[in-house]
Amino acid sequence: MKTLAVDRADGYRHARRRMVRKLVEQYGLQDERVLAAIGRVPRHLFVPDHLVNDAYRDSALPIGCEQTISQPYIVGRMTEDLAVGDEDSVLEIGTGSGYQTAVLALLARRVYSIERLGPLAREAMARMRALELPNVKVQVFDGTVGWKDAGPFSRILVAAAAPRVPDALVEQLAPDGRLVIPEGDRNTQNLVTYRKYPNGTVTRDVGESVRFVPLIGRQGWKTRVR
Repeated sequence: MKTLAVDRADGYRHARRRMVRKLVEQYGLQDERVLAAIGRVPRHLFVPDHLVNDAYRDSALPIGCEQTISQPYIVGRMTEDLAVGDEDSVLEIGTGSGYQTAVLALLARRVYSIERLGPLAREAMARMRALELPNVKVQVFDGTVGWKDAGPFSRILVAAAAPRVPDALVEQLAPDGRLVIPEGDRNTQNLVTYRKYPNGTVTRDVGESVRFVPLIGRQGWKTRVR
């Protein structure tokens, strides 16, 4: 069962509502399930203590280990492009703070999330337990090779920038599946949505310009910097 335990004394409900309203009015997001999930997840629990007052601003924020939590709009856009259904099994590459993970957990049947940095993964797992989201599994590993034992996946979301989509992730995408990933160089990328059809055909749709931290691994960038 999908749950999300939030303190009844939570003082950020109005801030979440304003944030969701902005996603609709300024950016045109329309998926009611996505908007409802974003409206439920307490983003202030996913940022460092000194940034709590900035948690509901529409901006990316540092979370340590040279990583960031994506701006709310990008989380909404990628989740909307992914078109997650109740019965979907989702693979997420780049757990980070676990914010995107929690949003996906409210939408999907199961979320498998891979994070290459142990400290971030452990913090994210603790948050999933505290928020009572039992349909999430987090693993510390190279996300560019996917999670073969748990696949295939009907949806795959990559929260880091790759020069091209890793072959392993396309292979682990189920027929009728979708994969959303930022592709480009280290400075700027575009959101790209891949769709795999039952006959094995894969299509590629290029979306808006974004900027993410690099996807490090065997089928991504080899190092954090040039």
